[in-house]
Amino acid sequence: MGAFLVDDLEIPSMNVINDAKQSGERALMLAEFKLSLNSYLSELIVSPVRSLSDIIEFNNKHPVEKRMAEFGQDYLLLSEATNGIGPTEEHAIAKLNKLCKKGLEKIMQDNQLDAIVAPGASAHSLLAIGGYPAITVPAGYAANGVPFAICFGDLKGSEPKLIEVAYSFEQATTVRKPPWPQHSVI
Repeated sequence: MGAFLVDDLEIPSMNVINDAKQSGERALMLAEFKLSLNSYLSELIVSPVRSLSDIIEFNNKHPVEKRMAEFGQDYLLLSEATNGIGPTEEHAIAKLNKLCKKGLEKIMQDNQLDAIVAPGASAHSLLAIGGYPAITVPAGYAANGVPFAICFGDLKGSEPKLIEVAYSFEQATTVRKPPWPQHSVI
C-alpha cells in the first residue's frame, strides 16, 4: 500500500474528548438536535408532527407501537428542555474547538500525517467533535465470524484523500465478504 505507520501517538485530553459531559459535546448535541429537528419538521408540507415536543407527545400516546419500554425517550426529553444556543453551549463550542486545535490538528501537523487509523469506533468522538471526516471499512473477522472494522480519519477538506486511503486498504486486504442472507426466499 505504500503506507508509513507512526505508532503510539497520544492525543492530548483524549479522556475529556471521550466524556461527552466533560467536553461539552452532550450539552451542545442536545441543543443542536432540538433546533435542527424543529427546523426540519416545521418545513414539512404534510405532517402531523411539527416539533420535538410533538414527537414526545406522540410517543406518550402510543408507547406500545413505538416500543417506548425498550427505547424510552430520555434524550428527547433532555433535548426538549434546552433553550437554543446560550452561554453553556457557547462555552462548549469554545472548549471543543480548543480540544480539536490542541488535539487532532496538532498531532496531524506535527507528525505530517495523511490520516489516522483507529480500531472500530474508537475515534468517532474525536472526529465528530471537530466535524472531521471519517470512513470505516472492514478489517477482519473474529474467531466467531463477527466482522470488525478500522476507522480512517483526517482533517476537514481531506475527503478525497481519505476515500483513496480507505479504498487502497480495502483493495490490499480483500477481507470484506458479502453478507449472507439470514432468511432464504426459496
